[in-house]
Amino acid sequence: MNNFKGVGGGEGAEGVDPFETMLKSLLRYQSSLNGDTGESHMRRKLYENGVTKSLQSNVALIQKLSEELLAKWLSLPEAQHVPLCQHMLGFAMKSVTQTAMGSSFEDDREVIRFRRHHDAIWSEIGKGFLDGSLDKNMTRKKHYEDALVEMESILKKVTKERRGRSFNRHVFVDTLLQGSLSDQQILEDTMIFSLAGCVITANLCTWAVYFLTTSEDVQQNLYKELDRVLGKGPITHEKMEQLRYCRQVLCETVRTAKLTPIAAQLQELEGRVDQHTIPKETLVLYALGVMLQDSSSWPSPYKFDPDRFNEELAMKNLSLLGFSGSQECPELRFAYMVATVLLSVLVRKLYLHPVKGQVMEAKYELVTSPKEEAWITVSKRS
Repeated sequence: MNNFKGVGGGEGAEGVDPFETMLKSLLRYQSSLNGDTGESHMRRKLYENGVTKSLQSNVALIQKLSEELLAKWLSLPEAQHVPLCQHMLGFAMKSVTQTAMGSSFEDDREVIRFRRHHDAIWSEIGKGFLDGSLDKNMTRKKHYEDALVEMESILKKVTKERRGRSFNRHVFVDTLLQGSLSDQQILEDTMIFSLAGCVITANLCTWAVYFLTTSEDVQQNLYKELDRVLGKGPITHEKMEQLRYCRQVLCETVRTAKLTPIAAQLQELEGRVDQHTIPKETLVLYALGVMLQDSSSWPSPYKFDPDRFNEELAMKNLSLLGFSGSQECPELRFAYMVATVLLSVLVRKLYLHPVKGQVMEAKYELVTSPKEEAWITVSKRS
């Protein structure tokens, strides 16, 4: 499927999120891939507004969930190994479900149920579709399809509960309900945001914390900025804009971890690459990861160095690939905000330490995650 290696990355048709294009194709969701462009543009705008509004309305919620995680880490005996991936996935699941779908997910049992189906769907999307193995294994296919049906019924229930009512906290699905979308479109867009939001947020937070453990200097610089901008107070939407170094840390995390190593674009017309003909409506995959570690754009490409984003050029390079968390990928924009709140809580109270002798290997699927559990230790800042 991915035999078009020499193709550039970044954005496809204007305003199309390559990540979302890929997910919709893998989930066999058709309605937005072919259809009236005016309508799909409206739908896209609604989706982006949903993300923006849910971010603005839920900073305090993300702060509260970050503080719960901090309390959990502070309660551990010093030097105890913390399973970073596991804790970050749990934190991301709570953040995304409550921000996307509301307060019924304050109940941990609901989150655990959601997570079970989410994991079953995502593990297949990550590998089974890309290597074609899912269609060959009926047991796995049934497990995947059952999870999809269960997940859809959870989302339908939420939509039904929130339709036509007002709640004190605005969430993602509320924005979709205010548009003129069909029930199927609401279901698809909530599914995409819940799936992609969880995985991208969990892995951005995991890699950011992990990279901070590997560099005391970066951690100290981040601490100084957080202390200067926030003092002892909570983070707010306005103050987030001032956390420039924090932003650099997250941009460099995305680059170093190659967070979303491939993107996709739907080939609208028949095209050619070398001697290959690309039929119309083919999903073309781009190897972006290669470009994130190309030494002509990034000196010492394998080094984790947030200072490289001091320069406008580096930010521009990242934007061209669609990774700056600007409009192109709303799920990444969401993840940047959640990670900023989380770091503002953890780094002001804790020192983050690596576990000696641990070698981190990455697993490159649609979103890059550590191959094995990533362990860290924490100690309290005096």
